Amino acid sequence: MAGVTALVTVNVWTGCPLLALWVGSQAVGAQTLSMAAVGVVLVVLAILEFLTVLALAWLTNVYDELIGLRRVEHKATWLRRLCAPEGAGLRQKLGVTSLEGVVVINVYVSVITLVVWYIFFAAHPSPLVCAIRC
Repeated sequence: MAGVTALVTVNVWTGCPLLALWVGSQAVGAQTLSMAAVGVVLVVLAILEFLTVLALAWLTNVYDELIGLRRVEHKATWLRRLCAPEGAGLRQKLGVTSLEGVVVINVYVSVITLVVWYIFFAAHPSPLVCAIRC
């Protein structure tokens, strides 16, 4: 489960954008870039990201069932009764499950990679970065 979650999470940052760009490039063909191609990329990216998030939600639900985590009805705070107990309707505080940990680690690695690329490898960094590197 953790491996599949890691694969799906990595595809949120890499696979979906690359596939959307490829589909957009196929829509353009040998022509120059057009707004129609940009629109195709955006629509395909939105659809792929939505499907990927649905896959992550499904994996989380399957994992919760496997470990026996009981589901609690989620209610927004403003919908609860004022006389309800403090924890009424809230999810148990179990900490981070292993699948959530995989997603969190993936986000950390993605953000750190982006920052390192921007600071050290970007062609035209901002003046702040230039002051740090120069």
